[in-house]
Amino acid sequence: MEFLEILKSFLMGIVQGITEWLPISSTGHLLLLDEFISMTVSSDPVRNDAFFNMFKVVIQLGSILAVVVLYFHKLNPFSPKKSGIQKRETWSLWGKVLVGSVPAAIIGFLIDDIIDNVLSTWYVIAATLIVYGILFIWMENRHRTPKIESFHQLSYKTAILIGGFQVLAMIPGTSRSGATILGAVLLGASRFIAAEFSFFLAIPVMFGASGYKLLKFGMEYGFGMTGLEWGVLLTGFIVSFLVSVLVIRFLMNFIKKHDFKPFGYYRIVLGILIILYFGIPLLIH
Repeated sequence: MEFLEILKSFLMGIVQGITEWLPISSTGHLLLLDEFISMTVSSDPVRNDAFFNMFKVVIQLGSILAVVVLYFHKLNPFSPKKSGIQKRETWSLWGKVLVGSVPAAIIGFLIDDIIDNVLSTWYVIAATLIVYGILFIWMENRHRTPKIESFHQLSYKTAILIGGFQVLAMIPGTSRSGATILGAVLLGASRFIAAEFSFFLAIPVMFGASGYKLLKFGMEYGFGMTGLEWGVLLTGFIVSFLVSVLVIRFLMNFIKKHDFKPFGYYRIVLGILIILYFGIPLLIH
């Protein structure tokens, strides 16, 4: 029984690590995966649901740590290998990241329960997958020349506007990276800058969201988790980190030669499959 739950966590860690960075919705995929390999770590169904809501956010922190590791030098303003100008540019980048994180931090705190209890449904996920898939294809068909090719050219105003797009990602099926990349490109950023800024925006938001979810779970059920809960959480966290390292490298190499259209088509197909899978049985009954 315990081994099976650890195995489910391992699979969810793989899915999380892949889908967090590709603009195809990690939360949406985890919710759908739970339909087929539902996780059971407690005999209390209410606690079990609360644990899964916390689990799917906390393992995203494993993905975020992959960004910290891969971009440690770029994000480190204290690096002795950087000149004074480079250090100031790094501080400026962090300022833009923090400014861009404000909208999601405020709105996320206010509507957390609505996200868990109202929006986490198959039809919401299907709709957002399809809508944003169409938007990605439309965005790439515009063939606009980017105006922002470096973080130095990215203004604080643009950073907070991109942060506004990140708020949209709170709707399951949207994709945090998808919403921020889409917003950044529409605001004039190159694909490369859009993807990297999306990665960096995730750091404060996901650290905050993970801490909040752990605190909320602890306040409701006590701060002592069972051995199985710890095992499941740590497995998903570690696997998510390792897979994320590989996927981030893949994505940054991919967008040097390709656009985001394949992800748009994938989203549309997946959204249609979800509608068929969940909708046909409802029509039959």
